[in-house]
Amino acid sequence: MEFEDFVRARGPALLRYGLVLTGNADDAADLVQEALLKLNSTWRRVRRKDDPEGYVRTIMARQHVTWWRRRRCEHLTDEVPSPVHEDEHDLREVWQRLRALPPKQRAVLVLRYHEGLGDDEIAAILGISQATVRSQASRALATLRVRAQALSGRLA
Repeated sequence: MEFEDFVRARGPALLRYGLVLTGNADDAADLVQEALLKLNSTWRRVRRKDDPEGYVRTIMARQHVTWWRRRRCEHLTDEVPSPVHEDEHDLREVWQRLRALPPKQRAVLVLRYHEGLGDDEIAAILGISQATVRSQASRALATLRVRAQALSGRLA
């Protein structure tokens, strides 16, 4: 597979992944673009590994961590980003729940549940300890549970 074919085939999925990480379509597009630039420079070596998408997703996760370490805060709008693909309704609902979480907690949940990575892999990608991965995941899930209970209480 050539680089251009890879980008055409997997670009929309990478953009959705970027949207989940960043919470905003513009930042997601920037993240994908930067990751693909890095991938392009190593394409010959990476394509032989049979997992260029995993490689570029790791680049995206690390780049996002670099961004939020620099910013130390995220500037999110009150609007949920418009869907990138027609099956994005579920992603919008997920994002509505994740968007209020701190960036590190959100990144841990995305890597754990969206990417299916283990604590050791998440720790390596984010540059934190496995214990921090577990504590961030626990705090994030507790926050999401409390918000879900509050929402169900208002609906009852």
